[in-house]
Amino acid sequence: MKINLKVIKKRKLYLGISVAMVLISLISLFTIKLNLGVDFKGGELIQLKYNQKIDQNAVNNALNSLVGQIPQMKAKRVQFSDTDNTVIIRTEQMSGSQKAKIMSELNQKTGKYEVVKNETVGAVIGKELTANAFQALIIGSILIIIYITVRFEFIYAVAGIVALIHDVIISFGVITMLRYEIDTPFIAAILTILGYSINDTIVVFDRIRENIKKNRSGRNKVTMSFGEVIEKSINQVFTRSIYTSLTTLFSVIVLLILGGDTLKTFSMTLFVGMLVGTYSSVFVASPLVYIMKKGKDEPKAKDTIKDSGKTVNGYDEKDKVLV
Repeated sequence: MKINLKVIKKRKLYLGISVAMVLISLISLFTIKLNLGVDFKGGELIQLKYNQKIDQNAVNNALNSLVGQIPQMKAKRVQFSDTDNTVIIRTEQMSGSQKAKIMSELNQKTGKYEVVKNETVGAVIGKELTANAFQALIIGSILIIIYITVRFEFIYAVAGIVALIHDVIISFGVITMLRYEIDTPFIAAILTILGYSINDTIVVFDRIRENIKKNRSGRNKVTMSFGEVIEKSINQVFTRSIYTSLTTLFSVIVLLILGGDTLKTFSMTLFVGMLVGTYSSVFVASPLVYIMKKGKDEPKAKDTIKDSGKTVNGYDEKDKVLV
């Protein structure tokens, strides 16, 4: 089946959809209070070490049985380490009696253990984690800009970063609207989305570059405009992008269904981010490259293929950018 998405011809429509999604996400971020997890707003951290192999189901059941008595247990996060038989429990701030109740319940239902840590994580640590998260995003973005600039052009790097910002804002907005908890797994999911989305975008850029070279190798040197090259490239890689995305999304859906509350934010962020990332790599990054390239090259462009002010493929004369 021949695909013709007309991404450049309909760029205003596709970019308009993206702008609308970004605006809705930004409105939600500014109007809905973020549901910050313990990692960012502070709380309790309890680390226990067992003498025997941990029965994870027993620990989870014991903690879940306390939700009715201790409301803070609803937002708990539990991490297990099989290598040293330790359990780390993170909750919102609790009283001494509530923590004692947790210890007693675990002792009765899961066996003997040693308390390695029993401390309150202050909001200062939460702020430090927030700063580190933003730092990781900035460093990652800078490295991506350098890589794409070296491999392609700076214009491609700008388009790629704008597409990534688009993906992050929309993912953040959806998680905010769903009132999911913002925690360190959420940051991990965002960083994963950056890598996934830019990989998809680079596949498209690589095909564009390949077709530009082919376009210049003909006898007449240039046979297609830049817009036509982009559309041809996208049509060639679109099916591959969809199949790759679906394969990954199936795994994420399984994680979303079976992962439980602990992985809920992580898996949902990945799900939304991968959907949006697939969209942006085709319908955002490529049109942006065309718009910026057109603006840069327009004064020098001369169309050698004319037909009443249009190219033979139906592009307006003013949209003609040779490559």
